[in-house]
Amino acid sequence: MSAASSPGMGRKTRPPTPRRRAREFVLQGLYQWQVSGSDEAAIEANLRDSEGFDKADGEFFAGLLRGVLRQREALQEQLQACLDRPFGELSPVEGCVLLAGAFELKNHPQTPYRVVINESIELAKSFGGTDGHKYVNGVLDKLAIRLRPAEVAAGRAAASGRR
Repeated sequence: MSAASSPGMGRKTRPPTPRRRAREFVLQGLYQWQVSGSDEAAIEANLRDSEGFDKADGEFFAGLLRGVLRQREALQEQLQACLDRPFGELSPVEGCVLLAGAFELKNHPQTPYRVVINESIELAKSFGGTDGHKYVNGVLDKLAIRLRPAEVAAGRAAASGRR
């Protein structure tokens, strides 16, 4: 059961958006790649046959999965500057969530950085360890400052003006 559908959470949950579903499948694909070493085409084909994939944004899924796998070394380097330990020491789920989040921050400027971070937090809550989402939040927040400084500054200025 995912965190979003757990009883007693005190809020009504909406069905996941097609993009959220795509991100969930990307996470599964990255995890599969990391654990089994399967190739991109096999992972993608396997996931497209999975139950519920028809409700995911297939184009977004393919672009995200392929992009992360192709840019993984550069993404790991960018993330490493924001980590408190070597990338290889992260849990597999946290590592995969961070790679996908870093790819989106870098390559999808049309998606607000807060959306990328929040979606990554939700993935970490649903699939990762107890406090993994807090770590993901901190790392991606640092990376957003590096990759999208003007957007982060504008968001923070707007937030402080509302107080």
